[in-house]
Amino acid sequence: MRISKVYTRTGDAGKTRLAGGQQVFKDDRRVEAYGTVDELNAVLGATRAFIVERLPENTTLTTLDTELHVIQSKLFDLGGILATAPGTSFPNMPEVTEDDVTRLENLIDSMNVELEPLKEFILPGGGKVTSLLHMARTICRRAERQCVTLSREDSLGPTLLMYLNRLSDALFVFARWVAKVQGEPEHFWTRG
Repeated sequence: MRISKVYTRTGDAGKTRLAGGQQVFKDDRRVEAYGTVDELNAVLGATRAFIVERLPENTTLTTLDTELHVIQSKLFDLGGILATAPGTSFPNMPEVTEDDVTRLENLIDSMNVELEPLKEFILPGGGKVTSLLHMARTICRRAERQCVTLSREDSLGPTLLMYLNRLSDALFVFARWVAKVQGEPEHFWTRG
């Protein structure tokens, strides 16, 4: 795909077109869902920028940066699926597969084995990368909720919801893992 012009003026009246040509309002549930996936992707991009700043000090983060790049690409695929009008398909259309979900599960398992079991809820925060991963997790949960709502009116593949669910779990584990690698304390919820 080649984009030669950034603005088209076609959305000035509050409408946009889905892949396949269907015109919808910009607050359509489908547009909200892929917009939130895009927001998540942007936060992961910011997270990677902070990781790159740390790489000279901590090469352990290189693996996470690589995995986040893979996740960003998959989120772009997922957004493309969401931006496609129901019942429309194209040659070489992106997919979210069970293998993608399994990849996340394997990442979660490999990083979680290095972490202490949780005894209390963790407050989001910590260093820059840890905080951004927690922010990404909450945006991912919102995208998942929006996709659940959308799935009640339009057909969404089940692996799409599974991927978002597993990704939010992965982002939580990534945040804990980065805190450990960076030597940052985890702050726990205090009752009352």
